[in-house]
Amino acid sequence: MSCPFCERVQSHEYTAERDTAVAFPDTVPLTPGHTLVVPRRHVTHLSEFQPGELTDLWLLGTDLCSELAREHGAAGFNLGINLGQAAGQTIEHVHLHVIPRYEGDVEDPRGGIRWIIPERAPYWRER
Repeated sequence: MSCPFCERVQSHEYTAERDTAVAFPDTVPLTPGHTLVVPRRHVTHLSEFQPGELTDLWLLGTDLCSELAREHGAAGFNLGINLGQAAGQTIEHVHLHVIPRYEGDVEDPRGGIRWIIPERAPYWRER
């Protein structure tokens, strides 16, 4: 079975890299600059990471936040990993979404990633 992320790694279709991780633009970006960070090695679950791989993944994500803030004027970021089908993962290669956020990109950004379950997102209304 072919992995689209492994194909991008092998063809050097990435825009940033560390020893064990690379980054490339999401093919269906949520916002300008939406980038994916993946381990170079095909990894399907967090438990499969070898020493240093998870560190490189997050450090590259951190580097991208600074770079994307400069290049795109992002005011904030959502960082996330969908792990498993129940969580919405559609490509079985662990990947970190680095999603730049911009002032006014949504009416009320409170709750951030909590909006994956809309009825639970506005927790401030429950208090």
